[in-house]
This record gives sequence, structure tokens and C-alpha cells, in this order.
Amino acid sequence: MKKISLNECRKIFLDFFEAQDHVRLKSFSLVPEDDPSLLLINAGMAPLKLYFMGEKKMAKDRATSSQCCVRTADIDNVGKTARHGTFFEMLGNFSFGDYFKREAIHWAWTFLTEKIGLDKDRLWVSVFEEDDEAYGIWKDEIGISADKILKLGKEDNFWELDQGPCGPCSEIHYDRGPAYGEGADPTENSDRFMEIWNLVFTQFDRQPDGTTYIPLAHPNIDTGMGLERLALITENKDNIFELEEFMPLREKIEELSGKKYGQSQKVDESMRIIIDHSKAMTFLIHDGVVPSNEGRGYILRRLIRRAYRHGKLLGITGEFLTKTMDQVIPVYREEYPGLTESKDRIFKIAVREEENFQKTIDQGLELLETRLEEIEKSGKKILSGEDAFKLYDTYGFPLDLTWEITKERGIEVDVESFQKKMEDQRIQSRTNRKGGHGWEDRKSLDLSAYPSTQFTGYETFQGDVELLALFREGEEVKALKAGQEGQVLLDQTPFYGEGGGQVGDRGFLEGQGWKARVLDTQKDKDDHYLHEVEVIEGILKVNVRAEAVLDKDYRRDVMKNHSATHLLNKALHQVLGDHVNQAGSYVDDRRLRFDFSHYEALTDQELEEVEDIVNQAIHEAYPVHTDLLPLQEAMKTGAIGIFEDKYKDTVRVVSMGDFSKELCGGTHVENTSRIGSFRILFEQGISSGIRRIEAVTGRTAYRLAKEDRETIEEAKDLIKVGGSDLKEKILKLLDDNKELKRKLASVESKMAQDLSKKLESQTQEIAGFTLVKDHLSGKTMDELKGTADALKEGKDKMILVLASDLEGKVFWVVSMDEEAVKVGGHAGKLVKELAQMCGGNGGGRPNFATAGGKDPGAIERALATVEEKLKDQLK
Repeated sequence: MKKISLNECRKIFLDFFEAQDHVRLKSFSLVPEDDPSLLLINAGMAPLKLYFMGEKKMAKDRATSSQCCVRTADIDNVGKTARHGTFFEMLGNFSFGDYFKREAIHWAWTFLTEKIGLDKDRLWVSVFEEDDEAYGIWKDEIGISADKILKLGKEDNFWELDQGPCGPCSEIHYDRGPAYGEGADPTENSDRFMEIWNLVFTQFDRQPDGTTYIPLAHPNIDTGMGLERLALITENKDNIFELEEFMPLREKIEELSGKKYGQSQKVDESMRIIIDHSKAMTFLIHDGVVPSNEGRGYILRRLIRRAYRHGKLLGITGEFLTKTMDQVIPVYREEYPGLTESKDRIFKIAVREEENFQKTIDQGLELLETRLEEIEKSGKKILSGEDAFKLYDTYGFPLDLTWEITKERGIEVDVESFQKKMEDQRIQSRTNRKGGHGWEDRKSLDLSAYPSTQFTGYETFQGDVELLALFREGEEVKALKAGQEGQVLLDQTPFYGEGGGQVGDRGFLEGQGWKARVLDTQKDKDDHYLHEVEVIEGILKVNVRAEAVLDKDYRRDVMKNHSATHLLNKALHQVLGDHVNQAGSYVDDRRLRFDFSHYEALTDQELEEVEDIVNQAIHEAYPVHTDLLPLQEAMKTGAIGIFEDKYKDTVRVVSMGDFSKELCGGTHVENTSRIGSFRILFEQGISSGIRRIEAVTGRTAYRLAKEDRETIEEAKDLIKVGGSDLKEKILKLLDDNKELKRKLASVESKMAQDLSKKLESQTQEIAGFTLVKDHLSGKTMDELKGTADALKEGKDKMILVLASDLEGKVFWVVSMDEEAVKVGGHAGKLVKELAQMCGGNGGGRPNFATAGGKDPGAIERALATVEEKLKDQLK
């Protein structure tokens, strides 16, 4: 068999099926585009579901690809087995209702035996036990002997995801020989008989309930062959980590660690994990994933931290992952040229996450190691949930990392107790976030007997409503009197219930002889809208009619801010890239807050560009249009965003011209021009990989602009300038101030030099060192430090002890020459003793320290003890 490399295997495969009239596809992004059921692409067919279902069409009904995939279900086996990896490429050929089993089987056999040159006698196949058609093709047409065709059950030979296209399959195995273990066939030894290709005959559509299988009108073919596994065989390697293309990566790890691959099982496992995870991290970041604490961002964070830890196990110090990732890009750049283009961004994100983890991992590992040693001595063999939670909460150790480390020592983690700690924290967080208005009482309200509230607030700001129920202090009541507060449930309402980051509406309810102010509006999961009210006059009773009227100015200001978040989201995508994902938002009548995934702080230029794009979109006066669509259809339109009802059958798609399209249940302006203007207040990081922008619109933006104008006018009056000369006058004042500071610094420098000369004349010798000590009244701490610096300049073997009193405070500065430190001198200890004599305290490094005190009258007495104290130190 000819030796064929990984990149050559990919090319031969794609060329072969392209010659069979297949459309040659580029690998889809690891981030699914139209599939909310998947976190990451984990199989070659995963991005092609809609084609299998007939909802999308290609130029031809057959295709081939080498698809990048990430799977973490078997992450604990990575590095331990010959074939498991989190990142891999899946070679595949697909038929969308075109050819079926006969062609798929014949082409697979031709490719493996003729194009790759595998020994036919080493190939085994398996089929689903009920699939007589596939069995007959292998036996009668291909000519494989019956004793090398295994009939297996559904668990082994029926391929399916959680939902979607599925069906019986036929696996092809390669016998690597007795060197990889005993066993008579693939059912007895998976290391010797390695599965290399799975031919899936997609005949059914598995429904969300997991038990219903509907026959497809047009059966499909979906095949998957691990590129790395195929290359392992063609290169005759023991495992996928030893392929020729990855030799430079392995050598880099050896160089960084000073260890050699093959010297021990532990070393090999750690190196393999770093090899695999370096590939996965590179491709995930390239496809727009950023580290976070949930979803695909958590998978990336876990891989980075896992790789970093195994680097530490190998003895690698400091940041190193970009050095290993740098060896990944040359392997794949021909097939994936975008890796080179996004290299800088990939490295920035990786370095930032590695830096963040590096700050805490050493402390966390030390704590964990101490606890594990204690546990081993006690013989209990279990780490408490409290300890695991502390590692998570304080040091950023996810539970799976703690579990992995403890497992290596044969110790279990009390996961149940850990989860309880997590839930307690979540409850506490929710408690801390609760506002007033008695909303904690509504949690205990049973509203199941009442119908869901009909929300009319998309179309109107007021309406005729009926009071269905009243509540006060967690109890249902028949009436609410003037001066009382409570909650009101209506049959329908124009008041928006808080959700999707938008606050609840305010306004009034008014009936015959009574009036109540609506302070807030909330809703539960069953769409019962509760209105927090304060009764102004009269008595509220159930089953009466009322007029509900929104606070229009409040609602309009909220709508402006909410619509602006959509424009902001789009602008961030344009300026920063498609890796930006919404991570939360909050809008009320005064401001908007938008959280998003990004790996670094925005520059002033980027913020200005984002602000300009949003204001231009406002100026364009885009009409705002809303559609109610089935979820899958909404996703096809390209709508983005986090949506609170994303698992409901019908969702709202809010479009702002052709500029923005998002899933959203909130209320919005009818035209972007109604927003008025948009102004960013600040941008900041709120957690690793998550940034926040806070901004204002409309009346608030106008008010701030007015305040700025007033400030400018006040500044003009203060410095006696008019018209457009303000900037020039300020620049001149700054220049003048700079010159004055320069002159002052020169004077202070001369004074310090004069003082230094004076002090030098008062020196004394002690234990072979020159001691300068003095009480310099009226000096600040900074001035005292400056004097010490001037005295030390160009001098050797000097010890300085300086004190000052200013406005009833005492300042101490002690400086020790390095030679003095070597023989026992310690500035921090000396300054602490002197400060304590003056009613204060302090300390610092052995060579330099400062302290304070409260009793200026004790300075001279303290200075008199310096020589004696130094003699005790300098021994």
C-alpha cells in the first residue's frame, strides 16, 4: 500500500467523488447556521439536514465534502486511544434522493481498494440485521465472503441524531493486524479492527419525541469517514496524533516542555491532548466562537483550559498555546486559507483566555492538591461539593476540570452537593436582583385557574379591560382600597410585561369611581400579565371594566432604546465581525445596555464607527416591520438574536428596512427616525469574553447634549474666551501648565539635590554601610521618596531612613542597598517598627518600604533607635 498523507487523502477523496458527478462542497462553519438543535457541527451531514429534507436544493442532488467537526462527548478518551479526538474532518458523499445503497457501496469499495490501495483481505463490513438489501450487495456484487459480513442490531448499525434524517448503516472496518490485539472480528477488538467508514442509508425522519420514525419520500445517502483515521492507515501509524503533518506540532511541544514523546504514558497523553485541542481551538475561534461560560463558548473555554493544564503537567511555564496553534495553521492553510487571514484574531482570543486562566490556576491547583493529599490520608476518596464549588467560584475551575484531575487520583467528586451549591448561588443572585413592588409575592400565586392575558400593546397604547383577579401580599383578595398596593390580573392589556430585556410598562387603570397607578408589569411563563398597582382613589373590585392607559412618553422612550439595540447589534457585526453574539440586554426609558461576545476592549475609533453606523441607520428612516413566522422559516430569513420564545412554534421577526432583522418579542418604533439620535456612554468588560455597551437615545441623548453645551459655555466664561477659540485657548493653557510644571520640577530637583548634599554631610558608618537618617518636616510622602531617590543615585552600600511630619501625619521611608539585604537587612521590618513607635504601621519589600503614623512627637525618639535596630539586622 502506497503511503498517502492526510492532505493527499482529502484531495483524492474529493476528486474521486467529484468525478462521480458530485458537487464539491467547502467545509461549513463549525457554528450551525440554521439549526437550533445543534451546538456545534459534529458530523459531515449535520449542515445538510435541510437538503436531506428537501427544503433546500443544490445544483445537483449529490455532493461531497470534507467537513470540520467538533465532538466533546468522548473528551476523556482523547489522548488515551488511537482514534478519539475532539476535532476531526469527516469525509462524506451524499445523495439527496438521487442514488442509494448500490452506488454508495460500490463507490466506497472502489475508493478504498483502488484509489487508496487497501488490501481487500483486511476489510470487514457490518450491516443492520434487518437490511437484507445491503447484505446482498456486499456479498453477491462486491464479493465479500459471508464470514466477513457482520449482521448487527440497532445499537451498532442504525445511525441517528437527536432528531432529523436517520437510517440503517453499513460500517467498513480495517484489520490492522495482531500487533494491535487479539480478536476474531470487529465486535471483539476495536483497536485491531478499526472502523474507517460508515455508509448511512437515510430512509427515515426521526421526530422530536425520539420514538417516531417517518419514512422519507426520497431516501438519501450520507456517508462519513474520518480523514485522520484513513491517514492513520495509509501512513501506517499507531494513532492519529503521530501523523506526519503533526510532527512539527509535536516537536514544538517537546521543545517547550523539554520532554520527549514516548518517554512515558502520561507524557504521551498530555502531548496528544495538546495536539488535538490546539486544532480544535484554532478552528473554533476561526469560526467565530469566543470563550464564555455557556454554550459553544464554554466548550472552547474548556478546551483551552484543559490544554493549558496539560502543558503545566509537562512542565511548560507561562503562555504557550499560540505557539502550538501556530503549528496547526500550516497543516490546514491550503484547504482553509481563512486560517491565515484570521490568525491575529485567533491568537488574540487564545492569549487573552490563557492569561485569564493563568492568573488563578496556580492558586487553584495548590488548593486542590492540598485537599487531595488530605483526602488520600483520610481514606475517604471523595472531594466535597463545597471544595469543588470553591474551586469553581474563586479560581474559575469548571466542574469537569476538577473531576478530571480528581479522577486521575482515584477520587470522586460529590457532584450532587456541588450542584446544590450552584443552585443556592443562583437563588441568592435572583434574590439580590429583585426590585420592590412586592414581586417576590407573585412567585407563590397560583394563576392556573385563569386564562392567559391577551396582549394588545403592539397595536395600541390603551384599551377597555376587565379585572379578573386582585392580589395583595401573596393572597387573592376581593378588593384593593385607596392607599393600598397589590397586583391586578386583566383579561387583556396594552401593558408590556417585562421580558427579553425590556422593562414592564407603567400607566393608569381607571374605572367608575376609582383610579390606580400601574407601577410595573410582569408576566409568567403562561402569559398571565400581573400589573403592580397603587390605588390612588376609590376601591378596585374584580369583574369590573376599566380603561387601561399607558404612560405614552415612558413607553415611547423604552421603544426607542429597544429598537436602538437592534441597530447596535448590526453595527457591532459590521465593525467587529460575525463572531459577535448577543449575550444579554436591558432597556428602560432612560438607557439601553447591550452585552455581546468579543475578545478585547473596543478602541475609540471602533466605538466612534459603531456610533456613526447606528446614527446613519436612524437618519435613513428605515421602516420597522414585524412578521409572525414559524421558527424554522424565521431562521431561514437570516434573522438573528436571542429570543425568549425560541422554542415556540411561531416567533416575531422584527425588520428595520434591509439593515437589521432579529427575532424579538419586544415593542419598537414604527420607523428608525423616531429614535432621534444615539450616543454611547461607555464600553467595558463584564466577564471573560463578554463586553457591555451602555447608550442613550431620544430625549435622554438630547438632554446630555444640552448639558454638554452648557458645560462648554461655562468653560468659555471661566477662561474668558468666545466663539470658536475655546480649543486653541485650552491648548495654550495646557502648554503653559506643562511649562510651569517643568520649571517647578527643576526647582524641586535643585532643592532635593541641595538637601541631599546637606544630608550626605551627616552620614555615619554602621556595619560597613553608609547610614543617612533625618527628620524632614513638611514633606509629603512623594517628596520623601524623591529625596531618597536623589540620595541613592550613583551610591553603593547606602541605607536611608527618612521621616516627615505634615498636618499631624507621620511619613516614613526606608531604603536598603542590595548588599545590606544580603546580610540580613530588611527595610519592611525596620519601617514597621519605627512606624509603630509613632502610633502607625506599615511594611514593604526588603530593599524599600514606606509607612505612616499619627504621633509626630515620637519621630525623634524613633530615629534614635535606628542604629541599634540596624545592628540587630546586619549580622
